[in-house]
Amino acid sequence: MAFFDYRKIWYRLSWFSTDDTKEERRLIWKLDLLILPYSLAVYIIKYIDQANINNAYVGGMKEDLGFHGNELVHFQTIYILGAVLGQIPFLFLLTRIRIHQVIPILDIAWGIFTLLQYRSTGYTEVMVYRFFVGWFEAPYFITSHYVFGSWYKRHEIARRAGIWYTAQNIGTLTAGLIQAAASSKLDGVNGLAGWRWMYIICACITIPVGIIGFFILPGTPDRPSRVFLSQDDIDLAAKRLHDAGHVTSEEISWGTLKRVLSCRLTWALLSLDLFFWGGSTNVISGGFLLWLKSLNRYSSAKINSLGSLSPAIGIFYTLLVSTASDLVLGPAWAITMAHTLNIIGLIILITWKVPETALWFAFMTTYAANSVSGVLYSWVNSVLSHSPVERSFTLVFINMISQSTVAWTPLLVFKTVEAPRFTKGYSFVMGNAICLIIFAHVIRRYLSRRAGYVLAVPTDVGMQADTKHSTTSTYAPENTARKQSDNSRSVKLRSLDIGQVEKPLAKPVDLALQAV
Repeated sequence: MAFFDYRKIWYRLSWFSTDDTKEERRLIWKLDLLILPYSLAVYIIKYIDQANINNAYVGGMKEDLGFHGNELVHFQTIYILGAVLGQIPFLFLLTRIRIHQVIPILDIAWGIFTLLQYRSTGYTEVMVYRFFVGWFEAPYFITSHYVFGSWYKRHEIARRAGIWYTAQNIGTLTAGLIQAAASSKLDGVNGLAGWRWMYIICACITIPVGIIGFFILPGTPDRPSRVFLSQDDIDLAAKRLHDAGHVTSEEISWGTLKRVLSCRLTWALLSLDLFFWGGSTNVISGGFLLWLKSLNRYSSAKINSLGSLSPAIGIFYTLLVSTASDLVLGPAWAITMAHTLNIIGLIILITWKVPETALWFAFMTTYAANSVSGVLYSWVNSVLSHSPVERSFTLVFINMISQSTVAWTPLLVFKTVEAPRFTKGYSFVMGNAICLIIFAHVIRRYLSRRAGYVLAVPTDVGMQADTKHSTTSTYAPENTARKQSDNSRSVKLRSLDIGQVEKPLAKPVDLALQAV
């Protein structure tokens, strides 16, 4: 049987489901306008502030500060270390904090440390600033995914996360353009090199956007900001989520954490995320910029301008893959599509002795690797929608562990002194990409066999079966579980691979499998 069977799907795709009421559509638009533009802006800035070390390094920092070894990979590693350690408190705090207050404070703090980098005079100073930029940026990625999962239904998340995740590519290319402009227009102004001006410009963007967040972010349904949301909006949001089997409020407990850590699904999702991070390490290695610099034919400004090409194409990859996951393919096949492109490019980079045009093609193609991030974390959001505590803990846990591997793997396989040809690095990444594809389908088939494997999708993209099931969650608090079990809801479902099924989903992990 085909892995999907949506006939004439191209004209049936819609931003809304056909069963969304007029009031729900108005609410969705309001949430989209509050969450997406601001989250997109902050994530763009985050990636500018994260990626600008690569642009600064090839834009004059290396020569000005006398670097000659593996300093660049050290700067990347210390950032990752800060980003990993900064997530630890949020394993336990994410369901307890007011996100619309905490995130703007952190935004402003990382803006301050971004600014301080302009005055760097040596290796140690850069390392300290990079660590604290990573520390304060740490929770933003997972917090954003948690917010998406707190306001949207399962079939609504990946598209929003995909649009939001294009910010990574926009931020990376913008960092290159800012450095290019700083190198060509501001180099030497007031005695400062162009790369120093880049940090000043980045901070002048970061800090004001952080301040705006106090007024724009909606928080979560259980701890909302009421600046733009009325009580009716909040009640409607909670109702539509409860009707879809979501739980919006839950207190963390050691018992819940024990169940999360003893659940095989948690470790399966962690393995998938580990392969994702390993399979996209090449994107953050700066390999494309280092290759351009090795050609010895472009100025610093031109290198940074050309370096914006691959993340620009990555925007297209991200939108395509995330939309396909939500409306057509599902997460496993969307991951397959993206990383097949990545693998093609990696084969060329490993071979290396090919025409220069082939290397250009390879560097453009491998940016498809990052496009599955929104898909993967939306998958986790959907699978664990029955429990805010499980969802928040698992999101932080798998991201923290997976990201920590990026703190040391580049030191082994992407050594700066081996640039521009990272044979070990690209081979390592390709191995992870292959494992990611395989493991995504292993999880998919495992879930299929365990729970009848149904996929929750909106009615306007081909739902065919009406399946009655209880939304009871044995993981949810007792009062929540009883309340939901008393109101069994009819959810329209479309099955993949096994035809139509009508089977009660007795456990929350089974309910969660709708989203797979």
